[in-house]
Amino acid sequence: MGDTNEVPLRELNQQTSRVMARVQAGETLTITKDGVPIGDIVPRGLPLGRPVYPFRTEPMGHLDLPDLGGPGLTDDEIDATLRRMGSIDD
Repeated sequence: MGDTNEVPLRELNQQTSRVMARVQAGETLTITKDGVPIGDIVPRGLPLGRPVYPFRTEPMGHLDLPDLGGPGLTDDEIDATLRRMGSIDD
């Protein structure tokens, strides 16, 4: 265990209370399996940064949307309408 913030999965399994005491004391730990990081344990309430979702969240290409016969609005017109509705912030 080269980095003191890395904990092998075996140690987590065998010494859970001791490992969790470190987390409770404010330490962020990276859990490793065969030396490869597989997850992090962070103290509760610590900002985590950008969330990681278990599914794709980015656009997946062009969407072929049906024409519903409504007015054709530009992105700016849609944004302005949503701002008036309070749905998006500036």
